[in-house]
Amino acid sequence: MAKTAVAVRHVHFETLGTFEQVLADAGYDLNYLDAGQDALTIDATKPDLLVMLGGPIGVYETDIYPVLRDELALIRARLASGKPLIGICLGAQLIAAALGAKVAATGIKEIGFSPLTLTEQGAKSPLRHLDGVHVLHWHGDAFAIPHGAAHLASTPVCATQAFALGSNVLGLQFHPEADTTHDLEPWLIGHAAELAGAKIDPRVIRQDARRHGPALAKAARAMFAEWLASTT
Repeated sequence: MAKTAVAVRHVHFETLGTFEQVLADAGYDLNYLDAGQDALTIDATKPDLLVMLGGPIGVYETDIYPVLRDELALIRARLASGKPLIGICLGAQLIAAALGAKVAATGIKEIGFSPLTLTEQGAKSPLRHLDGVHVLHWHGDAFAIPHGAAHLASTPVCATQAFALGSNVLGLQFHPEADTTHDLEPWLIGHAAELAGAKIDPRVIRQDARRHGPALAKAARAMFAEWLASTT
């Protein structure tokens, strides 16, 4: 029987990207739930893997976007189950918030490609595959490392780029999953207003994607495959 993965998506083009093939190779059937459209009242313990994806809203905007309350409830139930959970960008911020950590605007838009600096624990984790690799960043908020979690990576702009809580919970501020070789244009179009507001030229991101995209895809798939295999 195939294993099941459920990914909560906030904008249609921010999918699991290059991670989809890793899941397929590992025998998972993947289903997306669209926040604000699909009911998020699923049994949090049922999927073999739960993924919380990125999006352009803030964890602290629950009054403006009430669906965030449903997501936090889903995450808390998942955390209580002890089953595998991974969050990317907003998804990682939601997990951090559910664990009691602060999430706030940084005042700086970190958008584009740059490498991570791994901590000692990060270098021993599946993130070791990303050492020296330019990953895609796309955020203006950041999480504090939750109590009891391991701090895995940083950049000069954002000190808290990744955390792990045991072997089954992983939060990533950056976007290793993005297929920047084949599916970058929807990101540039969908976030055009944000790029313009931050005075970031999409042509620079497009050029950097051609330079760094293939290496990122290879390293990120290896990272995700190792993490997936390590979950219990």
